[in-house]
Amino acid sequence: MPHLLLPLLALPFVMAAIVAAAHRLPRTALAWLAALAPLGGLALLAAMTPAILDGQVLHDRHAWLPRIGLEFTLRVDGFAWMFALLVLTIGALVVMYARYYLSERDSVPRFLAFLLLFMGAMLGVVVSGNLLLLCVFWELTSLTSFLLIGFWTHRKDAREGARMALVVTGGGGLALLGGVLLIGRIVGSFDLDTVLGAGDTLRASALYPWALFLVLGGILTKSAQFPFHFWLPQAMAAPTPVSAYLHSATMVKAGVFLLARLHPALAGTDLFFYTVSTIGAVTLLLGAWYAIFQHDLKGLLAYSTISHLGLITMLFGLSTPLAVVAGVFHILNHAVFKASLFMAAGIIDHETGTRDIRRLGGLRRLMPFTSTLAIVASLSMAGIPLLNGFLSKEMFFAAALETPAPAPMRVFTGVAALLAGVLGVAYSLRFVYETFFGDGPRDLEVTPHEPPRWMKIPVEVLVLLCVAVGIFPALTVARLLHAGVSAILGPATPDYSLAVWHGLNWPLAMSLAGVVGGVALYLGLARLLDLHAVVTRAIGRDLFKRHLELLFVAGNRISTRLANNSLQRSLLMLVLVAVAAAAVPLWRDGLALSLAGVQPLPLLGALVWVVMIAAALGAVRLHRQRLLAAIVLSAAGLMISLTFVLLSAPDLALTQLLVEMVTLVLMMLALNYLPETSPPEASRWRKWRDTLIACAAGAGLAVLAYAMMTRPADTVAGELLTRALPEAYGRNVVNVTLVDFRGFDTFGEITVFAIAALVVHACLRRARMAPERLIAGDPVQLPVPADLTQILFPLILTVSIFLFLRGHNAPGGGFIAGLVLAVPLLMQYVIQGAASVESRFGFDYIRLIGLGLVLAVLSGLASLLFGVPFLTSGHLDLQLPLIGHVPLASALGFDTGVYLVVFGGAMLMLSMLGTIRGSSRRRAQRKPLDPDRRSPSTGGRA
Repeated sequence: MPHLLLPLLALPFVMAAIVAAAHRLPRTALAWLAALAPLGGLALLAAMTPAILDGQVLHDRHAWLPRIGLEFTLRVDGFAWMFALLVLTIGALVVMYARYYLSERDSVPRFLAFLLLFMGAMLGVVVSGNLLLLCVFWELTSLTSFLLIGFWTHRKDAREGARMALVVTGGGGLALLGGVLLIGRIVGSFDLDTVLGAGDTLRASALYPWALFLVLGGILTKSAQFPFHFWLPQAMAAPTPVSAYLHSATMVKAGVFLLARLHPALAGTDLFFYTVSTIGAVTLLLGAWYAIFQHDLKGLLAYSTISHLGLITMLFGLSTPLAVVAGVFHILNHAVFKASLFMAAGIIDHETGTRDIRRLGGLRRLMPFTSTLAIVASLSMAGIPLLNGFLSKEMFFAAALETPAPAPMRVFTGVAALLAGVLGVAYSLRFVYETFFGDGPRDLEVTPHEPPRWMKIPVEVLVLLCVAVGIFPALTVARLLHAGVSAILGPATPDYSLAVWHGLNWPLAMSLAGVVGGVALYLGLARLLDLHAVVTRAIGRDLFKRHLELLFVAGNRISTRLANNSLQRSLLMLVLVAVAAAAVPLWRDGLALSLAGVQPLPLLGALVWVVMIAAALGAVRLHRQRLLAAIVLSAAGLMISLTFVLLSAPDLALTQLLVEMVTLVLMMLALNYLPETSPPEASRWRKWRDTLIACAAGAGLAVLAYAMMTRPADTVAGELLTRALPEAYGRNVVNVTLVDFRGFDTFGEITVFAIAALVVHACLRRARMAPERLIAGDPVQLPVPADLTQILFPLILTVSIFLFLRGHNAPGGGFIAGLVLAVPLLMQYVIQGAASVESRFGFDYIRLIGLGLVLAVLSGLASLLFGVPFLTSGHLDLQLPLIGHVPLASALGFDTGVYLVVFGGAMLMLSMLGTIRGSSRRRAQRKPLDPDRRSPSTGGRA
């Protein structure tokens, strides 16, 4: 069974990629294709069901970064199984619903791909067996929910809601990471089993309060608890399928999931009890009160969601076994009736063109079937008998009354529970009466009617579950609930009854009082107030926007004061920080320099050294003449390459040479939009200041380089030399280090390089700039060089592939090969122009970058299938006809990703610099330039 966990997690991500690639399929085919992910996941969960119901805990462990405690561990017990079942079931229904909800203008492939990515992230949170891994998926849920909430990019409210959700939940994710790190320090492990078994150790630590509040920071922000509840109503700008999924079973439930998951480790102290239960109770009442006065159907449901999440949080805060049972039960019940209500609200919006309650009313006559479904779900939300919401609400009342706390706290919890029952009935009654009864609808542009048959099926399934669980709880949900509860409480699981009738008792009396009080409250408010005229103010939203604006203003002031829109000032600050960061440890710990490892400098080396210094000084002397300075500076780069040759580092020498060639061309293209000469320095003081800083930085680097080159031989370098061939199957230690020993670092570097290229593309694709100066006459034609570059391209391509294939055992590799392939295309771009080259080759550089990153990730993940850490190399010896023995290392796949990213990134930047469109407001000059004039392109003074 453990072998099913990885396919369960991977399925949504794989299907997201397939759906995105199959974007030309009809939307029905795309919906069925996307539905394969949740349906396949449900099949895998079904295969695990006998073991889970038998009380087993399934593990699938893969080493990832074991030295820091990060293992790719998947863990499924009864609670994770129950939650995964919830995520996948409602996910499948949402996919079907979205097929009919989205308009013809909406990109269905993009939406479904985002939805599946979110589904995979949520499953990752649920099945993670390592807290650090859980944090990774936790942040991924924030990122993917940002894409879903902001799916309608043309709407300002969607963009603002997505940004607000990302800021709040992303900030909470950072707090959670801090809490997890503290837990790992206290317990000595990030393994979930170890943490859950070390509750006494955790609670006895002096760091427990800090760890608790940081973890609660992540939980409360994700589950929209007071005072972080304001982001959830703003997220209603998302398409309704997103709201139905994120705000019923997934996004907001991630917080209460983690609260339940870590309950055995964190609960059991007065600090936990009072903090969590109080915040839950305040959120419960606040959300319910605001829900009554909402005019937007989804807004009402959003505030009711906040209230129910507060109810669940309060139950886990009370921490009694019965409260935990009620919390887990209400997670299930709320997901079912709230998903159906959101879908019903979406149907109403879809068929009437509005969600404004003030314009609705009387829909039971025009949409009788949808009205019936929504009314039943609303009654479940209100806790009416014979529906699932009634059962968990009665458990909630019983847990609130049996709280083992001082009398004031017992009174507080009892009163809060009763008020919550009253308010819940009131807002449910407003949802039902003002939408489906009374006069109306009013001022609609269309005549409401029932939606397509298949659009109602998800709502029908969920409402049927509400009724089935409410009438036959022991037959429908008992084993599912027991599996989830026993995974949390273990031997402390209490005896509880899911019977519909428990006799006359206080919870039943509170239920009746809640119904009567709720009806009376709604009728009283409707009589005393004009509910349609009440406008509630979202204080939290306004405070968030105000503080965000203040943050932007402060950031702009700081950046203006520090950088002053000047590249020179930015470079100055960067160099000063780098010098300070290097100087502090050297000043504190010292640096032992030795002359023992010094070797005599050969004559050729001395000549290279002299030329390099002369080039550096020449670049300083000619710095105002930008073109000459760039050429002279490239000579220094060439000398550095020769220095690597002298030091027997052919890989570094080849890399430096190719980087110098590529960057020189890029600099030439960039210089086209800058003045020929830079303005004179502002003052003599600035010259001396820059000279001192440059000397300090250069001297520091020289000392560090000398210290590194004179270190004893028995360091990590010797270990790498020893391990390269037997463990990584390569003789080229440099390449083996890049793609194996330090492969994760290399993956980060190519990711940064890809991001840089994409940023250049994003900045320049719509840029309008005129060259600083135009040369008179037509462009010079260079037919011979143009023909030579075309003739030599197949040869250089062959050399590139040769260097790529030999890189694991000789100088070469993906980085070098990618640059080698880029050089002839760079020359063709410069000589023939971008249009000519791209018409013949037609490379899609962005797709190449994406393909390279995907290959790098897949090659790293492949090693996990064999039970070894991420990016661990394997080896295969092939005996091919005519060719003979061919040794292959699995690192070749990762190196292929490096190859594609480097080539695609370099060419993307070049193509964007070479195809900038002219400015309609600023024209290039044809007259001599004033050398003392500062161009607008260069910014302010440093």
